[in-house]
Amino acid sequence: MSGRVRFLVVMMVVGFAVILCKLFSLQIIHHEEYAALADDEQVKRLEIPAKRGLIYLMNGEAVTPIVMNEVVWTLFLDPKEVDDEGAVAKMVEEVVPAPMVSVAEAVADKTSRYQVVAKNLTRKQAEAIKAKGLRGVGLQETTRRVYPEGGLAGQTLGFVNGEAKGQYGAEEAFEERLSGKNGILQTVTDVNSVPLSIGDKNVRVSAQDGENIVLSLDRNIQAAAEKYLAEGLAKSKATWGSVLVMNPNNGRVLAMANNPSYEPEKYMEVEDSKVFSNAILSEPYEAGSVMKTFTMAAGIDTGLATPEMTYLNKYQEVIDGHTVKNATSSLNNQTITFQDAMNHSYNTGMINVLRKLGGGEINSTAKNILYDYFTEKFYFGRVTGIELFETAGVVISPDDAEGSDIRYVNMSFGQGMNVSMVQAAAAFSAVINGGTYYTPTVVQGVLADGKLMENEVRPPRAENVVSKSTSQKMIDVLVKVRKFLRTGKQGGEAAGYLVGGKTGTAETIDEYGAYTEDETIGSYIGFGGANRPEYVIMVRVGGGYHLGGNTDADPIFTELSKYILNYWKIIPKENNND
Repeated sequence: MSGRVRFLVVMMVVGFAVILCKLFSLQIIHHEEYAALADDEQVKRLEIPAKRGLIYLMNGEAVTPIVMNEVVWTLFLDPKEVDDEGAVAKMVEEVVPAPMVSVAEAVADKTSRYQVVAKNLTRKQAEAIKAKGLRGVGLQETTRRVYPEGGLAGQTLGFVNGEAKGQYGAEEAFEERLSGKNGILQTVTDVNSVPLSIGDKNVRVSAQDGENIVLSLDRNIQAAAEKYLAEGLAKSKATWGSVLVMNPNNGRVLAMANNPSYEPEKYMEVEDSKVFSNAILSEPYEAGSVMKTFTMAAGIDTGLATPEMTYLNKYQEVIDGHTVKNATSSLNNQTITFQDAMNHSYNTGMINVLRKLGGGEINSTAKNILYDYFTEKFYFGRVTGIELFETAGVVISPDDAEGSDIRYVNMSFGQGMNVSMVQAAAAFSAVINGGTYYTPTVVQGVLADGKLMENEVRPPRAENVVSKSTSQKMIDVLVKVRKFLRTGKQGGEAAGYLVGGKTGTAETIDEYGAYTEDETIGSYIGFGGANRPEYVIMVRVGGGYHLGGNTDADPIFTELSKYILNYWKIIPKENNND
């Protein structure tokens, strides 16, 4: 073999050895590293967004959508695939008015395969982007929330923020149920990012769409509540107010109206975030004389006081050095009944009911009985258990340093403690429905395959809160109170209906911590029906000068009560005229 041939053979052997070593290095030593690089280039992993569940309201026996989804598109870039940054930037400038980030920012991170540039693009914008056919540009179909009823029930609904998370109201409370679970699409692509149908790298996990939740709010009662609240505030020149409607026989909430409110679709335009909160649930207040209902119920239920029982009425009394007055001096120094005291809303009447609880004195026995009824039976100072965010409120224990005699005197007529509207309405329902405390709920059920699957009514939180006899007596007391209140007034409910309730006018606390009579909160809580109470309405108005339960809250209750009686086609009974 010549020297030249020998040299060529040696070079070929060396060459093959180098190639074999390289192949060994690639396939054995650095296999995992290069396989990962190949996957990074060829395998794309994308989330398949779950469709957020819709929200419905009741519409009589039917359901109606209140929160829906609109198909929109998300524009994203794959920085590794973008080969003409200038063309992409020009396209974004032409099609997207306000991108989340610039194209330069999006493509700067070459380790990323998914950089969002814009969200909530319309079909027209998406089609314009597709028509460009630019490499590294992707569109992902998704949805955004739309509200066909505008601001109806805004605080109850809440909204979905820019991160696709529910905030406030039902959107936040039912986030997990509404959002569902995103799916996964992992696919091998060719050099042009076209998915291939072969390979063991293809993975698809289907998205699980969110539930379609049906709220118990009735669309028509909700609209009426908002209408009459707005009209009432305009007449009284109050700056804010709330209305709650509840079914006392199962705890379902039929309406929650707040004013001012907002449109969830325009939540970004709201200047004061306080408007997002549902004041009915989250703003306990000193409810004033509506609380006399519960003091009177405690007196009757213990057998220590009756509506017919009499006492010497005084315009004012001094307790622990503090003077407690009635709103008027009528019937001063006269022997009257506790029914008269309820009719006239006398604070001194409730002082005497409190004395009855203590065997004739305001003592620890009296305070413990009232505290037990307020907290253990009516659940004041505790959350009700409604599905939405709520605040518990405060009831001072007689064992507390602040649980003085004057504190309990004030509590007997609704000052010196605070409750939320939903607490008051739930407890009031128990007083007039025979004694059963139902946990309030805003959920009717879910809509599946176009059919309403109603939730079962929750088991009562408590039974025999008051006896059936006490409940019937309190219905009679409250009907008489309303009849007395409406004497001489025009435009009330027609004869034959069973309608009762109680006003409340509470002083507010000024910046120095003292009560002021200048700015008050007017409340009214009542029920309506024919054979039995079918609905409970609570109204609260505030932010104005000398607002009263009689003058400013009752008219709203009256209009809404008449509406519901007509809407539900409740037939009056002749014996309700008595």
